[in-house]
Amino acid sequence: MSILLIEAFYGGSHKQLVDLLREEIEDCVLFTLPAKKWHWRARTAALYFMQNVPPSTDYRILFASSVLNLTELVALRPDLGKLKKVLYFHENQLTYPVQRCLERDFQYGYNQILSCLVADIVVFNSAYNMESFLTTIGTFMKRIPDYRPKQLEQLIRPKCQVLYFPMRFPDVSRFIPEHKKTRVVKAPGSNGNRSTNASLFMDLPFQEKNIGISDSTSLVSSDCGPGNGEAQSGFCSLLPKRSHNPSATLDDMNKPTSECTNICEEEDSKLMTCSLSCTPEELDYQQKPLHIVWPHRWEHDKDPESFFQVLLKMKEMELRFHVSVLGETFTDVPDIFSEAKKALGSTVLHWGYLPSRDEYFQVLCMADVVISTAKHEFFGVAMIEAVYCGCYPLCPKALVYPEIFPAEYLYSTPEQLFKRLQNFCKRPDIVRKHLYKVARLSVKPPDDVLQGPQGLKGGPASPGFIGQTSRNCSEVKGCLCTSLLPFSPPPFPSLFFAN
Repeated sequence: MSILLIEAFYGGSHKQLVDLLREEIEDCVLFTLPAKKWHWRARTAALYFMQNVPPSTDYRILFASSVLNLTELVALRPDLGKLKKVLYFHENQLTYPVQRCLERDFQYGYNQILSCLVADIVVFNSAYNMESFLTTIGTFMKRIPDYRPKQLEQLIRPKCQVLYFPMRFPDVSRFIPEHKKTRVVKAPGSNGNRSTNASLFMDLPFQEKNIGISDSTSLVSSDCGPGNGEAQSGFCSLLPKRSHNPSATLDDMNKPTSECTNICEEEDSKLMTCSLSCTPEELDYQQKPLHIVWPHRWEHDKDPESFFQVLLKMKEMELRFHVSVLGETFTDVPDIFSEAKKALGSTVLHWGYLPSRDEYFQVLCMADVVISTAKHEFFGVAMIEAVYCGCYPLCPKALVYPEIFPAEYLYSTPEQLFKRLQNFCKRPDIVRKHLYKVARLSVKPPDDVLQGPQGLKGGPASPGFIGQTSRNCSEVKGCLCTSLLPFSPPPFPSLFFAN
């Protein structure tokens, strides 16, 4: 029990992360509160954990998400204050969108700033999350009428680093429709034996062509530490490599690129060079209406109004499409959902949260296009899960998306989103013949990965992996990846074992 994991909001990506850590790190213990009444969790969780986390001389590290008021907890429990404290930001409250400015509760953001000041390491799931938080501290603190604290960004920044959210991808091969299976190709060096390091690749929209995996077992340097943003080659780094510049501003991240010119015209020309052949069954599938999926929380920050306005305009123009609206619901569901369901009528294939992960991934595998209209996104787990299942992503050219997705998959306005979808509705084969690549690597890490001084048991972990265990990974039941990202960040174990 040397690692104490505390999660005050045990649901969604918060749950995914601590469950993964608990499974992959043997010597840890987890304490949680249910993912309900978020505001009350942020206000009162520290007092609950003060009473419910038993004292232990074995604890060495405390890992918590930023929902917890870490300052209150260590004040209430001085024994926990002596531990190495790692604070993980899934989202930050300084830039979280509210429907009206007056609704922003100063206390939530203030608590996160205080938690950063008492933490030893502050981890963000994206550079956008980190920079938007740090660069907003000064403006945020100006809401204090007088005697404002100064230089807080300078105090917190040295503790900060970006570690992209680690994801476990299941084996979805049994859900993949035939037209997607035709796009599965052997990886370089594969001999068809699933136990070899080179396994199967499936083309993803943003995978660079002819990428090899000969160095897929290379290890991360042990010097990875706070602020080290150098790209690492190797495991599951599936996006074109981009340098992570820790000093980049938000404006730099959101600058338009020249890669996305005349996209709709280029999509048709790509079809002319496509060498894939289709069986009669596949040809029949290519004629089916475009299947759009929206797999997000049913809350205002995901901007469902913009999404449904585009769909209703498409329906008004009698474009052929189907839609699946997934995602979790909470106490207050925006009215637009019930209104849109009625208006969309027979175009709806699936509506509502799917508690079964198998059912969820099955719908993603059957879909063609995944849409985000979010006004808030610091990483976007659901989008990456959908892309893994072969969906073509369309995301706003804002927030974290330019950090993760190339320009081809970004749009600037609802009008641009409508035009892209209009084109896809008329030619659904454009996205169904689009080449995707997902590395499905079946690599058993060498023993020294698990035993050396920097990994989970002291050794360095493979890039893109968070503490692989020694179990046989050749069954390809999924891998632990910070995948689909511009570069492979330092492994999570370095948080727990670095000096």
